Amino acid sequence: MKISVIVTTYNRPLALEKVLTALYAQTRLPDEILVADDGSGDETRKVLAAFKKRQYPKFYHVWQEDKGFRLARIRNKAILASRADYLVFLDGDCIPEKHFVEDHQALARKGFFFQGKRVLVKQKVENQFDFKDIDSIIRRLYHVFCLNISNSHHVLRIPFFPSCSTGRLSGVRGCNMGFFKQDLMAVNGYNESFNGWGREDQEIVVRLYKYGLMRKENPFKAICYHLWHRENSRISLDHNDKLLEQAMASDLYVCQNGLKNKTKRPS
Repeated sequence: MKISVIVTTYNRPLALEKVLTALYAQTRLPDEILVADDGSGDETRKVLAAFKKRQYPKFYHVWQEDKGFRLARIRNKAILASRADYLVFLDGDCIPEKHFVEDHQALARKGFFFQGKRVLVKQKVENQFDFKDIDSIIRRLYHVFCLNISNSHHVLRIPFFPSCSTGRLSGVRGCNMGFFKQDLMAVNGYNESFNGWGREDQEIVVRLYKYGLMRKENPFKAICYHLWHRENSRISLDHNDKLLEQAMASDLYVCQNGLKNKTKRPS
C-alpha cells in the first residue's frame, strides 16, 4: 500500500522544518510527502528548497494564494495531487514520532478512517523542542516530569495495545488523521464552503459516517507532538457551526463544494 503524508502549513517555517525532518527519519518512509500550503511566503519556500532536492520520498509543494484561512481548499488540492492509496494528514506544527507512518499503515483498515492522538508541547519549550526529544526516551520523560507537555500518557508507544472503533463526533482532530483516498473521493473531499478556522474536520467526519465508515483510534500508536501556537481567530465559527449542523441534518454524504473540477498536479 502506498502512503502519502499531507502536511498542512501557513507561515510557520521553523516548525515545518522540524516536522519534515522527522518524516524523513521514519522507520517506514512515506511514498510521497505533500506540503499543503495555505499561502505561505518566501521563508517557507526557503525551507522547502532543501527537501525538494532529496531523491526519496517524492516531495511536492502544493500552494495557493493567501486569501485567509482556507484549509479545506488546500487539503483538497493536495488530495488530488497525491498518488497513493492511503493519505495521512498531519499539521505543519505536529512532529511525528519515528513509527508514525509505520503505525498508520498497520492501523489502516477498509471500512474505517483513523484518528490519531497528539501530545501537546507547551509554550516555554516549543522553540527548542524537536525530533530528538521524541526519539530519546530519556528526553521524553524529562519533558513529562518537568511538565513541559500535556496529554503525556500518549508518549508511550505500545505496539500490541488494541485499537477501538467509534461513531462519535467528539475528539476529532484533523492534525493527525488517516484515510483511504477512495473514501475521500467518494464524499467529494473537504467542504470548501468552510472559510476561517473551525469545524471542517468534524463536517467531513459526519459525511464519512453517513457514507458508512467507522472511526478507529489507538492511544499508543501513530502519535505526534503538537507545538504550542496562539489560538486561531474564531470569527468564522458561527458560520462554520451552521455548515456542520446542515451536514448532520442531511442524508447526503457528498458535499457540493469539494474536490470536483480540481485537477492540477504540482511541480
